[in-house]
Amino acid sequence: MDVVDSAKELAEAHNFQVKAYKVSAAPEELREPRIVRIAGIQNSVVLPTTASVKDQRDAIWAKVQKMLDAAGSMKVNVVCLQEAWTMPFAFCTREKSKWCEFAESAEKGPTTQMLQQYASKYNMVIINPILERDEIHGGTLWNTAVVIGNNGNVIGKSRKNHIPRVGDFNESTYYMEGNTGHRVFETAFGNIGINICYGRHHPLNWMGYGLNGAEIVFNPSATVGALSEPMWSIEARNAAIANTYYSVGINRIGTEQFPNEFTSGDGKPAHKDFGAFYGSSYVASPDGSRTPGLSRTSDGLIVAECDLNLCQQVKDKWMFQTTARHTMYAELLTAYCKHDFEPQRVRDPSLA
Repeated sequence: MDVVDSAKELAEAHNFQVKAYKVSAAPEELREPRIVRIAGIQNSVVLPTTASVKDQRDAIWAKVQKMLDAAGSMKVNVVCLQEAWTMPFAFCTREKSKWCEFAESAEKGPTTQMLQQYASKYNMVIINPILERDEIHGGTLWNTAVVIGNNGNVIGKSRKNHIPRVGDFNESTYYMEGNTGHRVFETAFGNIGINICYGRHHPLNWMGYGLNGAEIVFNPSATVGALSEPMWSIEARNAAIANTYYSVGINRIGTEQFPNEFTSGDGKPAHKDFGAFYGSSYVASPDGSRTPGLSRTSDGLIVAECDLNLCQQVKDKWMFQTTARHTMYAELLTAYCKHDFEPQRVRDPSLA
């Protein structure tokens, strides 16, 4: 798929990549193609973490706005930003002062209001992952993705289902597991789910969006090379195959330095950075194919023109949903969740 000149010019002027690909489906006699252009944006923070909250946020806004302009010039229909995109990923520090100030209302916060203008301008659905401040429930914090419709309206929000407790992922110091389930948003450009970051390690989490009818599932993330990179290229792709939808893995880039040292609880010496975020954002298709990834080290916009008819075509071919044994799985999971669960194990009687 060609990158239009205006997007190339923006990318060159503002130092980011634009990569574009096309995923086709077989022609059908009764259904017209359902062509949708989906995209993900990966980026680094701009200012040192010692800068003011407003200056940091505004600098990131300014950078990403140029990338949204490029997405608009590419006629993107749905674009997703990275996890907690308006801020450094400061949850590793376990410090509350300053970092909690990045939190804002999902529905009425300044970031959502700004993106509503871009959604209207470009007739584009925008997925806005932020640190949410829930004023209705005592100012509780959540890791949340806000779905903004192509008319600039707020369709709804989805909260992070799985919170890591490994390495420097100290997120449970700030927020807990989400309470929105596996919402799928019916938009002008398809049915969309958002599996935020750590949820990609949980196959049943991906499955939940598929059961609710998702055709595209975005995975906005913030993850570092030393921990998860061997799994990165596999998980979203496997989810696309197993659940017969498109998936988009999005990861930030850069190494973020913090003012104070912090520890991991795993024996590593105290340190001031979380590690190197490795980007490598990509799009995977229900037929098992995937695009090449964006750079490990550069800001970027990845665009894929997809035919959503491929979802049903692959379902008809492989019949994963038809041959699944959901009743059997439900019985096992129901039993497993009880305190008196007894595993189904058959022991060799010849063993001592």
